Amino acid sequence: MEVTNSSRQMTEVGVGESGRSILLNHGAPTARVFVLLHGLTASPPQFAEFGRRLYERGANVLIPALPRHGDPNRLSTILEDLSRDELVDFALRILHEARGYGERIIVIGFSLGGTIALWIAQHERIERVVAIAPFLGISWLPDRLAPLAAVVTLRLPNKWLWWHPFQRERLMPAHGYPRYPTHALARSYHLARELLDDARATAPSTNDIVLVVNDSEMAVRNRSTERLAASWKAHGTAHITMHHLRGLPPSHDVIEPLRVPKIVERIYPVLIELADS
Repeated sequence: MEVTNSSRQMTEVGVGESGRSILLNHGAPTARVFVLLHGLTASPPQFAEFGRRLYERGANVLIPALPRHGDPNRLSTILEDLSRDELVDFALRILHEARGYGERIIVIGFSLGGTIALWIAQHERIERVVAIAPFLGISWLPDRLAPLAAVVTLRLPNKWLWWHPFQRERLMPAHGYPRYPTHALARSYHLARELLDDARATAPSTNDIVLVVNDSEMAVRNRSTERLAASWKAHGTAHITMHHLRGLPPSHDVIEPLRVPKIVERIYPVLIELADS
């Protein structure tokens, strides 16, 4: 994204130019500020176009880089040690920063970013949370086996898996890592499991939560998201909305314009309405 007086990329040590956090700032606090959280191995440009559209509706927009993301070396191994505590500390820090840019905070997250957004909904009182295809489980792995699978994965040596087994390091866009570490995935699931347990025990702190699932989902487990929604609804204190994206081709990344432009143009208006209604 071009850096202008109202749009700047934030300086971060060890992060490449294309992977830096993005701030779209009107120059003063706005009624609403949007925080957009990208997915595992991606970086802020994944949400840049979506953020620009929200900015044009009059809000300030903060698109932070998740911990250990955005390294200029796409084959960096820095993500291997990503931990649950790093993700939680990041969530609290970015909320503190967002309060300086707007009166009411709306957090939107995709995939792992969606998991973090839902953790915020459970523990922090903000205006609204929208989680798009949140990572609360793996599509083909039954919920009852997922906790054991995470424990076993962390006891085994870490493995690096390519997102695309044929394109491998050539996979685009260039502002994301083309592979992911199994240990980081397992630790991310620990955060998801913690959230699912907490949701059964207590009501969420945020009262307006939107859960967006893709009926043609390939990667994350929609049943886990439905379980979370049911747990929160059982407390009867928050407005929980389940929105299904229907008629899409088999897919997971429905946010990245450089990867799925046809999907993006179809669902962006829907997501913006859910976020900014």
